Amino acid sequence: MFATIKTPTGREYEQPLGLFINGEWVAAKEGQTFEVINPTNEEVITSVQEATEPDVDAAVAAARAAFEGEWSDVTPTNRGKMMMKLAELMEENIELLTEVESLDNGKNLNQARFDIQSAAGCIRYYGGWADKIHGKVIDTQPGTFNFTKSEPIGVCGQIIPWNFPMLMWAWKIGPAIATGNTIVLKTAEQTPLSALVAATLINKAGFPKGVINIISGLGKTAGAAISSHMGIDKVAFTGSTATGRTIMKSAADSNLKKVTLELGGKSPNIIFNDADIDHAVDWANLGIFFNHGQTCCAGSRIYVQEGIYDEFVAKFKERITKNVVGDPFDNSTFQGPQVSQLQFDRIMSYIEHGKAEGATVECGGERHGDKGYFIKPTIFSNVTMDMKIMQEEIFGPVASIAKFKTVEEIAKIGNGTPYGLAAAVHTKDLNTALQLTDKLKAGTIWVNCYNMLHYALPFGGFKESGIGRELGKEALSNYLQVKTVAINMGGHNVFIGK
Repeated sequence: MFATIKTPTGREYEQPLGLFINGEWVAAKEGQTFEVINPTNEEVITSVQEATEPDVDAAVAAARAAFEGEWSDVTPTNRGKMMMKLAELMEENIELLTEVESLDNGKNLNQARFDIQSAAGCIRYYGGWADKIHGKVIDTQPGTFNFTKSEPIGVCGQIIPWNFPMLMWAWKIGPAIATGNTIVLKTAEQTPLSALVAATLINKAGFPKGVINIISGLGKTAGAAISSHMGIDKVAFTGSTATGRTIMKSAADSNLKKVTLELGGKSPNIIFNDADIDHAVDWANLGIFFNHGQTCCAGSRIYVQEGIYDEFVAKFKERITKNVVGDPFDNSTFQGPQVSQLQFDRIMSYIEHGKAEGATVECGGERHGDKGYFIKPTIFSNVTMDMKIMQEEIFGPVASIAKFKTVEEIAKIGNGTPYGLAAAVHTKDLNTALQLTDKLKAGTIWVNCYNMLHYALPFGGFKESGIGRELGKEALSNYLQVKTVAINMGGHNVFIGK
């Protein structure tokens, strides 16, 4: 169930290949495996066990037994201690996890290291919440005692994406475990390796068997089995809006399980004439080219007020030439490869659509090199709102730039897609910024920055960008159900309204 793998730095480590079910590494029941591809060189790293429906059944059974058994007797304080220990172990293994993340996903080492640090911080943050889940006493009438209890939902199915493997692992596990649930988590088939390495820390942190189960598998089989499973009480998914719709239907058609969805985006990044243009250029660069553009909240639609449009485009093009595209294990690299051949082909298809629809390629628009899934940072200008590249999520290093005139105009344009995950406003005028934060339909709005995420701040979307919130205190409610207890202490009838 383990393979010895060497990373490009020369580090050798033992990579788990099995399914982590009931605290043990096991083989897939149907004996299937799938290959994990290195996106930098298109070579096979290894093959891991592929979970199918029988494996999901086994993981759910383990999670149910833990939820109704030993885990139910663990105090909130001790839940928190286990989570703190897990965070500590993640930090102790940060360099290993960083290299595995870069090897598997293609993100540069600095970005991967930041992700692991943030993932550990997220687990620690929710560990602090574990003993602070409170109910309320509600006074209604004399002779009654009424209170509420916040209780865990039960067995939670969680399906995470490939763009931030370890961060999404932590975002999902943190609030679910803090609130006393048990978990069956499926990794993305493109990037299972770091999550499996992190799973080796779960037993060391002291969690009872079956509390956290980590499986690798395909969305169409293992993912579908999770979303439709009658033994799962809640499903949480991060990924595309199309897949989110499918999961929601499946959850409704089975046992009407609770659903939270963090889905796609087509976020506007709005830059006014009075903005600090150099800072706005830097933030716009981070907004779209961070993580190779593979970010649900990427600032892919850049709107620049007409007074500084030409200057902005010139400076933005110049800034992008400093983005080093190449080997993620080279410390000078900013942008590594896209995650897979499928994703590479999808992005290149959008680039060709943009060209065909008459948009102007200011830079990029083609492959970088001849090996690996690398795409040059791409900027389109001369775009209109009806173009495919302005309406659909590309999920790659492709930005489209357009002009605007007024606050009223840009508010309408900014809201002009089915999505509502994020937005940004760059201006020195606080009134302008606040006007737009009121008008824009988005779950997160940044002012004079972009992609400033933190595990204490709730994150999620309006419209077709999702249901519910990740992170912050708000995420706890995704994994809790409220029970009302009403006690008649007077020994006589109490009528509502009397």
